[in-house]
Amino acid sequence: MRSEIDAIEVEALPRIAAASSLDELRALDQELLGKKSPLSSFKSRLGGLDHEGRREVGGALNRVRESLESALAAKRIELEQAARREQLQAERLDLTEVPPAGGAGHLHLVTQAMETLEDVFVGMGFTIAEGPEVETDWHNFGALNFPPDHPARDMYDTLYVEMGEPGSTVLRTHTSPVQVRVMTSQEPPIYMVMPGRVFRQDTPDATHMPVFHQIEGLVIDRDTTFADLAGTLDAFTKAFFGGDFTSRLRPSYFPFTEPSAEFDIQRPDGSWLELGGCGMVHPNVLTSCGIDPEEWQGFAFGFGLDRLGASAHGVDDLRDLFTNDIRFLSQF
Repeated sequence: MRSEIDAIEVEALPRIAAASSLDELRALDQELLGKKSPLSSFKSRLGGLDHEGRREVGGALNRVRESLESALAAKRIELEQAARREQLQAERLDLTEVPPAGGAGHLHLVTQAMETLEDVFVGMGFTIAEGPEVETDWHNFGALNFPPDHPARDMYDTLYVEMGEPGSTVLRTHTSPVQVRVMTSQEPPIYMVMPGRVFRQDTPDATHMPVFHQIEGLVIDRDTTFADLAGTLDAFTKAFFGGDFTSRLRPSYFPFTEPSAEFDIQRPDGSWLELGGCGMVHPNVLTSCGIDPEEWQGFAFGFGLDRLGASAHGVDDLRDLFTNDIRFLSQF
């Protein structure tokens, strides 16, 4: 009987070593060590042997069972490691792979124009000021020499907010209220630019939007002249658009400046484009803000950021800046 038990071990060990999968190994485990295995049948026959026979055959059974269990465990570890290596290779990720460029996106065309303009004016000695988009009527109109019956106060131009007394709070129609806040909060001299978003009840078309962006400038100092204004705008034109662009001033009217002018740029093809308004700060505005017009004078200017950014890149329709069409935005 002992020789039969040893023969089982001799036959089983090569089969265990040759197993090529965990499923095959589990089948061998059941066949060699299960309840219906030959080893189990030998164990059931131990009761018919004498004491010495039970000791000898039982020892052989235990030795062979331990040998097979050890071989099965070693082979199981080998197959599991092989399967793990195969899985890792199939799921391998190249952590050194360079992701495609531009995945994080980039700044919008208007934001690019705003930051470029800020850099230009900071380089010319200006600082940047910002203010709230919801403003009082006094900051938006009253302090800027708008009489009570001025057309810009009409509901068809201005968006009023239901806050406080009726007609006392507006969505700012320009960034000029920031100029008022600057002049009422600090002493001259002042060299400041004010970028930001503004609101008007305009019908959207190729050149107008109800929500758009402006940048305004304010200079308050002694002995400031209209020539300083013209020189500042011309220097800005060449710095932002390039040396092929020139500028001109045309007489105009604004309640907050006197004299006033429209600011145009000339493209390399000879055509002119109106960018905004400018002029010498009206004495009434200085007085409203607590600045003595006999001692101080200055100039102010303002133009649309959206139109500037569009002009610099040859965009013909301002509405394209607001559609969020990725085919358009990815060009800039």
